[in-house]
Amino acid sequence: MQRYLFQRLLSLGAVLFGITLLVFLFLHSLTGGPAQAMLGERATPEQVAALQVQLGLDQSLPVQYAALMQRLIQFDFGRSIISGIPVRQEIFARWPATFELATASLLIALSLGIPAGILAAVRQYQWLDKLTLGASLIGVSMPVYWLGLLLKYLFSVNLGWLPPSGRLDLGVGNSLTGFYVLDAIVQLDGTMLLSAVKHLLLPALTLSSIPLAIVVRITRSAMLGTLSQDFMRTARAKGVSESGVILTHGLKNALLPVVTIAGLQFGTLLGGAILTETIFAWPGLGSWLYEGILDRDYPIVLGGVIFVAVTYTCINFLVDLSYALLDPKVMYK
Repeated sequence: MQRYLFQRLLSLGAVLFGITLLVFLFLHSLTGGPAQAMLGERATPEQVAALQVQLGLDQSLPVQYAALMQRLIQFDFGRSIISGIPVRQEIFARWPATFELATASLLIALSLGIPAGILAAVRQYQWLDKLTLGASLIGVSMPVYWLGLLLKYLFSVNLGWLPPSGRLDLGVGNSLTGFYVLDAIVQLDGTMLLSAVKHLLLPALTLSSIPLAIVVRITRSAMLGTLSQDFMRTARAKGVSESGVILTHGLKNALLPVVTIAGLQFGTLLGGAILTETIFAWPGLGSWLYEGILDRDYPIVLGGVIFVAVTYTCINFLVDLSYALLDPKVMYK
């Protein structure tokens, strides 16, 4: 186990190094370099040269990359060109909103997707199975921005049941950590909790559409492979109820691929919520990074992309380590 952990840490370091190098080289491959891209085509050579000196872009690429790695170790991405606020401070301020949205979306996907996948496997080739597969296909194929606008129009504009944007009603509650739902529960503030959940529901449903469809199909496939195993027939022969056979023996052995896809989807949700956050004016990392791209704010783009990529890689690493807890047959060497 220790040897495997050491190997995984080495590979994690190599992946993170490759990510930072690719992002660094991509931004420098822009026409005219990052300074020219930020200032636009009408910028004078003097303005471009001044910005290059300000950002340290007048030095050679190896020197720039070495300086970048030194700053990354200190979690320092510089300051935003537009606002002047340190990028690190922006990440800390917006990270809770994105994490809360991604967590809610994953919980929706798992709580609905796993039972639907189990029912589809148990009722293979029946109408429920076909209905579930058809719905999951629609969920994967439907554009997130279209679904978000549709839900927003239906439940906010037309019915008026849910708020169309933001995270909390004005003047409601006091956040201590940035995690509004958690803060409301800790403070026993029912008004704040209701407001936070109402604001969270529409963007979470929108963002969960694709992970939900994937979880349904993965769960169905894993359960079909498990239901035909000998130990399932043995459990039935011992007199275990059908629900006990499916949930206790079947689901436990089919859980590993579901956990794998859940971890991958959670990392994707953390970095892929740009459209959802933009549609619902959700003040998270996705909308912030989108604004930074539009403003051609080099430090924001560099820091945001690297942070999201590192987070995604670390989540995958934790998922790998969880295999031994879920399946004792998995041996690390």
